[in-house]
Amino acid sequence: MPVETTFDFDAMLSSAKEAYGEVLLELADEGKEFVFTYTDNVAPSTTAGALVKKYPERCFNFGIAEPNQVGASAGLALSTGLPVFAQVFGPFLSLRAADQIHTDIAYNRVNVRLIGTHSGVTAAGGPTHNTIADLALYRAIPDLTICVPADAGQCKKFIRASMTYDGPMIIRIDRGGSPNVYKTDDYPFEIGKAIEVTEGSDVTIISAGSFLYKSLMAVKILADKGVSARLVDMHTVKPLDLAAIDKSAQTTPAIVTVEEASINGGLGSAVAERLAETGYGGKFKRLGLPDEFLVLGDPDEVYNFYGISPEGIADSTLKLLGK
Repeated sequence: MPVETTFDFDAMLSSAKEAYGEVLLELADEGKEFVFTYTDNVAPSTTAGALVKKYPERCFNFGIAEPNQVGASAGLALSTGLPVFAQVFGPFLSLRAADQIHTDIAYNRVNVRLIGTHSGVTAAGGPTHNTIADLALYRAIPDLTICVPADAGQCKKFIRASMTYDGPMIIRIDRGGSPNVYKTDDYPFEIGKAIEVTEGSDVTIISAGSFLYKSLMAVKILADKGVSARLVDMHTVKPLDLAAIDKSAQTTPAIVTVEEASINGGLGSAVAERLAETGYGGKFKRLGLPDEFLVLGDPDEVYNFYGISPEGIADSTLKLLGK
């Protein structure tokens, strides 16, 4: 069942990076028990900074020692029996702390929620700071749930749901303000279950994270050109909602995936694997960042350069459909 979305550009920006701190503070005020570890980029002026100030006994700063932080977060979860939320600078979470994610957290299956910020190219630091190889790494690690919230409201839903979720988890968010996809937070949500954002009969677009809004704008462009596009929010990349992919294959003759990660090994690859295994006979296209060290620029400029702006998504979809 489609949900109510927004095209309200006057009130569309929200920050998942602020939202996680806000909901953690709410949970602490409600008496919920958990531990919070963080790096030096948590400013006192942020909502996470307010959590640290109000509840210092449960918050631990690890500076810029990300592998140590991830390993210690596993130890805190094992020793306290409480869920641990660990905010880590995204590019260094996946590239520097891979061993600790794999061996300390996933292997021990502890309830650590790694909040990886600055996803995609939003760190604005060029190839060394792009967070685009992370999904490929995370997907290959056993027992690791991968969550990619579309906006601040959905980020809060993930944080709250994770309080009772069993097992390690990555929550992947971008650096700053992103458009709100959902007009309200009053919609069905479950970890591992995709959301049908819009109905359509000509093509299904499957996306996640902040690129869900770009995909939503592409759906509007396509509608103006007479193309009916179904949009699916695959907010949980692992475990993947296979039933949602199967429904897409049965409903539309073409499928497009859109993501702010490397074209290799991410959401598009996961969807392609399912389509290949089930013998999908329709047209299929993956849109994402290419297999190269990317150009340097403002995030939107970089995405536009690689053809994954709303207009680029619409153009690629039209070409796939032969229109």
